[in-house]
This record gives sequence, C-alpha cells and structure tokens, in this order.
Amino acid sequence: MDPFSQTYHHQHTHTSNLSTVESGSSSTNSPATAATPSRYESQKRRDWNTFCQYLKNRHPPLFITQCGGTNVLEFLCYIDQFGKTKVHNLICPFYGHPNPPAPCPCPLRQAWGSLDALVGRLRAAYEENGGSPETNPFGVRSVRVYLREVRDVQSKARGISYEKKKKRKRLLPLQQGDDHDHDQIT
Repeated sequence: MDPFSQTYHHQHTHTSNLSTVESGSSSTNSPATAATPSRYESQKRRDWNTFCQYLKNRHPPLFITQCGGTNVLEFLCYIDQFGKTKVHNLICPFYGHPNPPAPCPCPLRQAWGSLDALVGRLRAAYEENGGSPETNPFGVRSVRVYLREVRDVQSKARGISYEKKKKRKRLLPLQQGDDHDHDQIT
C-alpha cells in the first residue's frame, strides 16, 4: 500500500476518534488537554477526505499517486454543481450587472474565491500527506489557468472587476501649524 492510501485509510478508520476529540467529549484513553484543530485545519482535512473519496468513487478508482491535473479539473467541475453563486450567461439580460433587479434562470456555480481557497487547501494537504511539491497536481499550470478563466468569466458576468487594488499612500501634514493632528490617508 502506498503512503497516500495509508494516510487516507488511517484518517478514514479513525474519524470516530477525531470527532470525539473535536466535540469536546473525552474517552478514558484521550488526554483532557487535546487541542482542537483550527477552522482552516478542519476544513483542509474535510476537503482532503472529500477529494480522496471522489477518487475512490471514480470508475475506475484512482490512487492519489495516479492523480494529475486533469483529475483535479474533473473534481472542480464536479464540485461546481454545489455552488451558490449566480453566474449569468452571455444571453442573459442581466449579464454584467452586479445586482440584477429580477430572478433569471442562469446556473448557480462555485464562486471563484471558494475554488481558489479549496485548491490552496488541497495543495497544502497533498504535501502534508507525503506528496512532493514537484508532483503536486493542485499546483499544475492547467489548474491555475482554469482558476484564472473562472475568475474572468465570473467577473464579467457579474460586472465586477478583480483588478489589483492600489496601495494607499500616507501623506504627512504639510505644515507644523496646520490643524491636522493625524496623518492623512488618501
């Protein structure tokens, strides 16, 4: 058995112990001062388990070591069906409007920010579970291009620009005798 499937098997068979510790109840074998994982760590573990389960349920099933960028893209498309963000089609009269005045039949999708965060958590989980950064399927170019395209399509469909924000500059008071007690922010 490879290290990835061992990790998944270990996590899968011990989920009841993890949920007991997380819920705050303690058994006779667990220490009373067990640290609760952060929200990020919990989400990362759930995302990793979801991805591993997705690979296991494929026909034919895949081990994580066989996974590539194409499989990550398939997973992101699968996850897209559970989205809650309205993304207007080109033919929709509300295309490009951030706040449409009426409902429309356009599909609900995963928001770009959610997909980007998901890929980031899975990329970290892959390496924490023994994968090397060089073979990380979540960091390949095709996944980055897909995320960029989703961002661009969603920003155009909703009329929201995702351009970088300009840094704010601090201005010092012009003269000592001015009524300015604080630095101005522009």
